[in-house]
Amino acid sequence: TVLEMARAAQARGYSYLAITDHSPRMPIVNGLGPERLAAQAAVIRQAMEQMESFTILRGVECDILEDGSLDLPDETLAELDLVVISPHVKLKMEPAAMTERMLRAVSNPHADIVGHPTGRRLGARPGATYDFEAVFKQAAKHRTAMEIDCDPARMDLSPELARLAADCGCRLSLDSDAHYIDQFAYVDSGAWIARQAGVGPDRLLNCLELRELLTYLSQSAPPAARPAEPG
Repeated sequence: TVLEMARAAQARGYSYLAITDHSPRMPIVNGLGPERLAAQAAVIRQAMEQMESFTILRGVECDILEDGSLDLPDETLAELDLVVISPHVKLKMEPAAMTERMLRAVSNPHADIVGHPTGRRLGARPGATYDFEAVFKQAAKHRTAMEIDCDPARMDLSPELARLAADCGCRLSLDSDAHYIDQFAYVDSGAWIARQAGVGPDRLLNCLELRELLTYLSQSAPPAARPAEPG
C-alpha cells in the first residue's frame, strides 16, 4: 500500500517519496487513468495524515506514445507533483523517427523526468537507439531530467549515457523502480551507476531538499500548473 511504501522509505532515511504508478497505456500493470489518479490522491492524503515529517508526492509514470505525445491529458498531468515519461513500446523504431519521438516528449512542459530512457532490459532486449546527445540537450533546455533506473534488470541509463546526459546539462534522478518495499534497496545499484558516471549529488534530483525539489519542478512546468506544496 501507499502507507507501507512511505513507512519503508522513511525507515531508509528518506524525507519524501513519489508515487508514480503507470498510465493507462500499460494495461498489463492496471495503469491509472484520470479518475483513478484522482481517487489515489485521497489515498495519499490519508497516508500522509498517518506520517510525521514525511511527504508523499503525487506522480505518474506516463507512457510516451509513438508520435511523442503523452498518454494522459494536460489537465491531468498539471494536477500532479511529478510526471515521469517513459518509452515502453515500439522501441525498435528507426533511430531518426525515435529521435523525433523523444525530442517531442522531452519538450512537453509537464514532463519532469524521462524514465529508463532507452527501455532496455538486460539480457532480454537492447532498448531504443536514437540521437542521445540531441535528446539530452533538448531535455536540458526544457529542464527535463534523465532517470537512472536502479532496477538490476534495467540499469538504464548506463554509466556512459548518464555521463553524456550530465555533460549535456541534464539533471539526473535515481529511481528504485520499487513495486515492493524490499526493492528500495535497488537505489544502491543506481548510486553505483552515478559514481561510475562521475555524477555527484549536485546533479541528482533525489539529493535536493523537498522545498528545493518542488521549486525545481515548478520551474519546469507551465505557470501555475503545480501547487507550491504537495497535495
